[in-house]
Amino acid sequence: MTRLSPRLGPLTPRQHWRRARLQAYSWLLTGAYRLGAMHPAVWKFVARSYHPALDRLAARHARVACQFAAVDVPAYRDFLRERGAGQARRLADFPETTKQNYAGAYDERSRCQEGRLHRPGVIVDESSGSSGKPYNWVRGPRELKGIYRNAAGYIELVFPGRRLFVINAYSMGAWATGTTTGTAMARIAMVKNTGPDLEKIADTLEHFGPGYDYVVAAYPPFLKHLRDRLDTSGFPWTDYRIRGMVGGEGMTEALRDYLEERFEEVRSGYGASDLTIGMGAETGFTVRLRKRLATDRHLRETLLGPDEQRLPMIFHYNPLETFLEVNDSGELLCTINTKSCLQPKLRYNVGDEALLRTLPEVKRALGADYAGMWTDERMNLPLLFLFGRKDSTISYMGANLYPQDVEYGLYQGNPYAASIARFCLSLEELPGLEYRPVINIELREGATTDREALTDICRKGVVAHLSHVSRDFAESLKEDPTAADLRVKLFDQGEGPFATFTKMKNVYLV
Repeated sequence: MTRLSPRLGPLTPRQHWRRARLQAYSWLLTGAYRLGAMHPAVWKFVARSYHPALDRLAARHARVACQFAAVDVPAYRDFLRERGAGQARRLADFPETTKQNYAGAYDERSRCQEGRLHRPGVIVDESSGSSGKPYNWVRGPRELKGIYRNAAGYIELVFPGRRLFVINAYSMGAWATGTTTGTAMARIAMVKNTGPDLEKIADTLEHFGPGYDYVVAAYPPFLKHLRDRLDTSGFPWTDYRIRGMVGGEGMTEALRDYLEERFEEVRSGYGASDLTIGMGAETGFTVRLRKRLATDRHLRETLLGPDEQRLPMIFHYNPLETFLEVNDSGELLCTINTKSCLQPKLRYNVGDEALLRTLPEVKRALGADYAGMWTDERMNLPLLFLFGRKDSTISYMGANLYPQDVEYGLYQGNPYAASIARFCLSLEELPGLEYRPVINIELREGATTDREALTDICRKGVVAHLSHVSRDFAESLKEDPTAADLRVKLFDQGEGPFATFTKMKNVYLV
C-alpha cells in the first residue's frame, strides 16, 4: 500500500551545507560522465579505455548518491529513518531498496529529488506488477538524454554502418523499451517504429530496399517469427545487410545460432523498467565467452563457481553510470550514479541473480586464449554474468508470468478444478527453436477427469486471466497472437517435474 507523500521539510543549516557540498560533488562527476558521452565517438573511447582503478571512483559516487538522497529525497529520508540508517556513511550501511519496500511503499512524487515531480519533459513509463497492477516510473529530460546518448553510442560501436536504418519492433505505448529505443536510435539512424508487426516490417524492407544497414530491435522470440515469415515469402536475405538487437528476456545460444543463419549478427541488451534501459550490453567478445562457458568446464568453475550448471547471459556495463553490487543472496543491486536521475535508484534490488567480474579477472581465466576471443568492439568495461530473475516468474514476449496469476486462471470457473493437485511453470524449447511457457499440472490421486478437456480449459482460463490482469501480456497477445500458445501438461502423482517435490512446500518454477 502506497503511503501518503512524505514532505522534504525544512533543512537545518548543517543539512543545507551538507546538501550543497554533496550536490556540487555529484554534479561535477555527472558533468564529467556527460562529457564522456556527448558524442558516440567519445563514448566509444571511454568504453575502450576504462580502467579497473575507476571502480573506486564509481563506488564513491554511488555512496555520494545515497548520501545526497538522504537529505534531498523525502521518501528516501523516511525510508532510512525507519530503518535506523539516517546517519549511514559507508555504501554498505545504506539498506537495499526494492519494488516492495520502496517503490511500492512511497508515491512517485516523494521519490523524486526535492519531492518535485511535475516538470516539462518528464516521461512516464509503465511496467506490470505481480498482480497486474501497473507501476509507473518517471524519468526527467536530463536523465533521458543520458540514456539516449548511451544507447546511440552502443549501437554505433556494435552495429557500425554508414546508412543505419533501425526498425523498432518493440511494443509501443507506455513501455520504456519501445518508446525509448525509437527516440534514442533517431540520434544516429533513420528509424521506423513498426511495433511487433511482421507485415509492416516485411513491407518496410521491400519498400526501402537493400541499400541500408538495417538493425531490427525486438524481443528474441519475435525476431525468430520475423526470420520464419521472411523465409516463407522467399525474402532475398543475401541482398540485404540485417542485424538484430534484442532485449526484454534472455536468449539461448541455440536461438542466436538459428537467427544468425539469416541475420548478420544478433546482440542483446540488459535493462529494467524499474531502473533504466541499456544497463548492460553484449559484444562479440561476451558472446564468444558465453559459448566457451557452455563447453569448458574448467573455465565455468573458475568464473561461475563449482557445480554451477546454468549458462548466464554476459554483458559489459559501465560502473561510472550504473554501479552494480551483488548481495549475500547472489542478487544484483544497482545504484544509478548520475545526478540527472529524477527518481534516484539507490542499491535497488530488482530480483535478478548475478555475478560480477572485472575484465582482468576474465583475461586471467582465459589465459593465452583471450587474444583469440577479442573482437573489434574492444570494450574494456567489467562484465555482468546474469542468471535471471530469482523469483518465480517467467519472462515471455516482454511480459512476466507470475504463479499467482496462473493459479487464478486454472481455478476460476473451471469445472475440473478439483482434479488439480498443484502446478509449476517451466519453459520448453520447441523443435523450431522457439520457446513456450509450460504449465505443468499434477493431478490428484485417483482423478478420472477428461484429460483433453481439462488441458483445454486450463489453457483458455490462464490466457484469459493473463489478458485481463497483465497489460504487458495483453499487448503482446494483441500484437502477436502466437503469444497465447501456452503449453499445458498433465502428470499423475509424483511424475514428471513433481517427482522430486516434497509435500511440505510447493515449487512454482522449474
